[in-house]
Amino acid sequence: MTDVNVMLVDDHPLFRRGVAELLQDSGHFRVTAQFSHPDQVLEAVNDSVPDLVLLDLHMPGQSGLELLQAIKERHSGVKVVMLTASDDPTHLMDALRLGAEGYLLKDTEPGLILERLESILNGQLGLDDEMLLLLREGLRRQDSLQDTGRSLPTSASPADEHWYATLTERERETLVWISRGLSNKLIAREMGISDSTVKVYVKSLLRKLHLHSRLELAAWVHTNPLPDNILC
Repeated sequence: MTDVNVMLVDDHPLFRRGVAELLQDSGHFRVTAQFSHPDQVLEAVNDSVPDLVLLDLHMPGQSGLELLQAIKERHSGVKVVMLTASDDPTHLMDALRLGAEGYLLKDTEPGLILERLESILNGQLGLDDEMLLLLREGLRRQDSLQDTGRSLPTSASPADEHWYATLTERERETLVWISRGLSNKLIAREMGISDSTVKVYVKSLLRKLHLHSRLELAAWVHTNPLPDNILC
């Protein structure tokens, strides 16, 4: 099995060392660089293009969200997972919108962290049940703000109860496979189409459901059960 090259970015040395040891001992991950400050991270990503970046949310000088956005703008193929102490639903939703592949809390059990990272690398949803509940809370807050005539410029608009009526048959089928945790590559295989065609369907779903990233779409599906007649 090929090692996954990982970059760690966290301003707490003891925590960073513990995560590095956890990853190295797993036999699948190889920590290629560690940073306590975000200043040099983007340059290092440009130079080495790691497979995965584990990124803290709160750091001196630059927030993890700003760094996430900068990494994704330059290297969309690099997977970024937020590893943070923040259980604020707003932070979770912002990270998903900016393209994070996962959001894990620092007090997550070590074995579960490895499990989630493996799932993310396989193209599956990088959120556990606790994070899905946080996402649901964030969406509820959003609904409340919109009901009172207020809005958040960075928030996605939730779809109404008849959201699925606007979807084509292929878009509905794609959504069903996403709800089952399949990656684009596996969805393409199941539907007998190319990866690029699946991406077109996903992009259309994001637009129609007023969401911003594939992970946000997958999480939204997990918090909004699909109707039984969606494929009818």
